[in-house]
Amino acid sequence: MRSPSQLLAASEPPQRKTDVLRSAFALVSDRLPSGWSVALVEEDLVADRRVDAVAEFQAPGGAKASFLVEVKRAVVTSNLPAILDQLKSFRRHLAGEAEPMVVARYLGPSARAWLEERGVSYADATGNMFVLRDRPALFVRDRGADHDPWRGPGRPRGTLLGPPAARVVRALLDFRPPMTVPALARRSGASTGATYRVVDFLEQEALLARNPRGPVTDVNWRKLLERWSKDYGFQSSNTVGGYLSLRGLPALLDGLRASSGLRYALTGSLAAHRMAPYAPARLAMVYVDDLGDAASQLKLRPVDSGANVLLAAGDYDVVFERTVEDDGLTYVAPSQVAVDLLTGPGRSPAEAQALIEWMETNETAWRR
Repeated sequence: MRSPSQLLAASEPPQRKTDVLRSAFALVSDRLPSGWSVALVEEDLVADRRVDAVAEFQAPGGAKASFLVEVKRAVVTSNLPAILDQLKSFRRHLAGEAEPMVVARYLGPSARAWLEERGVSYADATGNMFVLRDRPALFVRDRGADHDPWRGPGRPRGTLLGPPAARVVRALLDFRPPMTVPALARRSGASTGATYRVVDFLEQEALLARNPRGPVTDVNWRKLLERWSKDYGFQSSNTVGGYLSLRGLPALLDGLRASSGLRYALTGSLAAHRMAPYAPARLAMVYVDDLGDAASQLKLRPVDSGANVLLAAGDYDVVFERTVEDDGLTYVAPSQVAVDLLTGPGRSPAEAQALIEWMETNETAWRR
């Protein structure tokens, strides 16, 4: 049986703005509480200014809630401030209270999060929706597609998957702007083409600001970390093996200090503890080049359960970039620790939040 996204992909995408509007509101109407209804007035005039639509929701008792609707075939997060400003300017000319609402063929996760953070209602033709009013009380929320089902095969993918993207993201996290794109490519070690693609994507997602044809001027590094963690994970992006250090983590650290010719970098709880102690580490997470060689040198026993050491190896050499030496040990950069904890096992996500809070108050201590 095909998934809803596959069924949508097999269908014809709504092409006209009116088709987008009607498709999205048909889905909203289906999910309204019992007794509620919604009526649309398309291309309405508000004080001699044309708005794409006015949606009027009616409660069972007759109370009404109006929304000024802006319809877009395609939306990226960086478009949203201007769209919201336009809707607010319309609202100033409308008698009574009306809230802004954005409707599109597809709204990506970042766009939806941006709107929800500001309490702005939205709906798309895949079934993603968030409709909120205080008076009369109305809250409708549902989830549609997580990826644009109608995106053509020749268009760039909206992800941060792969080692080149990881290199660019790490450089944006580790170095403070301003920074030109060629300088970013040199610092990251990624190709110029890959760097421009990542920068363009992040600009659309409103995760960085860039002067037209100029340098990157600002990076929302916390949001960037969180967005990267959707496409990169310590366990999902690497080959990871579970091992047992029979004499505990202190013995493992002694072994790392005494190792010869072993390239490694500690991450996870042990790395975070240097900056933002959370609780005594119970699990060591270590990047190495080869799992078998590292396990042999460190006298680790492979286990299927009960591991106190996770060794990771893979194609992401960026984990060995800008490492930190402390007390005879090598640690990954704080930005890498953060994303590894965000995607790590057990209590790792909670430790990530503690570390990120430390990073926010000590930015000059870790960001160059």
